[in-house]
Amino acid sequence: MKKAAIFILSLLLCISSGTMVCATEPETLLTVAQDGEGLDLTAKSAVVMEAGSGTILYQKDKDMKLPPASVTKVMSLLLIFEELDKGNLKYSDKVTVSEHAASMGGSQVFLEPGESQTVDTMLKCIVISSANDAVVSMAEHIAGSEGAFVKRMNEKAKQLGMKNTTFKNSCGLDIKGHETSAYDIALMSRELTTKHPDIFKYTKIWMDKFTHETKKGTKEFGLSNTNKLLKQYNGCTGLKTGSTSTASSV
Repeated sequence: MKKAAIFILSLLLCISSGTMVCATEPETLLTVAQDGEGLDLTAKSAVVMEAGSGTILYQKDKDMKLPPASVTKVMSLLLIFEELDKGNLKYSDKVTVSEHAASMGGSQVFLEPGESQTVDTMLKCIVISSANDAVVSMAEHIAGSEGAFVKRMNEKAKQLGMKNTTFKNSCGLDIKGHETSAYDIALMSRELTTKHPDIFKYTKIWMDKFTHETKKGTKEFGLSNTNKLLKQYNGCTGLKTGSTSTASSV
């Protein structure tokens, strides 16, 4: 059976901070690579990469440093899946939400302090709804604190050759100095998708739900994928979107 090629399209946009797209043999991305001169991109920077080989098929100012917003979560997800593969973490493990994690704001699923959810549910919240409260909860669960987790993020970025990246938090909320490039996003996305293909079990989900379990009782909460290209672009399989006021205005 022919093995499908995975193409990574990394854009850092003027109108929304970032889009990280994975697609299986998309004809349009091949056209981009072959006839890039005909493109009129609003994106300040862009990269099309063939994930298997890491070959860059198209680029526009690929090393420009820009705020990544929630595309930051690609690195957070990479570290989470590494812990799962090492056996240090199980999908069924319970993760308890701290006051810090619950206070994140931005895109969230309104987890409450003291609430516990499984790793599987947290992953759905992070990937589908880009939940800041969920990713910070996972960061604290893995490393003890978000700060310690961010240190691991930067160490991993260095290992991957992400020369234009500095992470200041695990979720992508605006903070001075939190920046990356389209090429660096492609590098970490390639690492995540090729080394941990189970990520696609989550990125392909269009809608789902989970149940809040708190002292107040139980309440169902709906999840809707922020990546609208799943429905609009044939062959799209992921990966992450992101937008903040600062990232949108650069």
